[in-house]
Amino acid sequence: MRILLLNGVNMNMLGKRKTEFYGTDTLDALQKKVSEYAKRLGAEVVCAQNNEEGKLVNILQQANCAGIIFNAGAYSHYSYALRDCIECIDIPVVEVHMSDIYARENFRHTDVLRDVCSACFYGKGIQSYYDAVDYLVSRLSVAQ
Repeated sequence: MRILLLNGVNMNMLGKRKTEFYGTDTLDALQKKVSEYAKRLGAEVVCAQNNEEGKLVNILQQANCAGIIFNAGAYSHYSYALRDCIECIDIPVVEVHMSDIYARENFRHTDVLRDVCSACFYGKGIQSYYDAVDYLVSRLSVAQ
């Protein structure tokens, strides 16, 4: 089972930006940990990151995988282009956030992606990603 781990805008700044919310792991370290976790469950993770909305849409549309774990970053709060894309692809997308977006600034409480995603995990740091892996592995194993 192949899973795309897609990180969006500013996620390349992990380990440098607001470590009180996002921790000290870099994006590379996060991707490695999630890949190793998924491998123990029999899944292969392919990682991508981009800061540009249109490129994220292209990655989602061209994804060749059974499921997608997606942290869109700030795009989660206003990107109807990403929302429309997720709605029209035939791959389950699980939204993740390291921080609890509902316990932060008011503008972060809006999540335009949530309704078109299969599940959403947030507020647990890297555990949010592990929960997304567990969800996809469980769901996709049943579907096969």
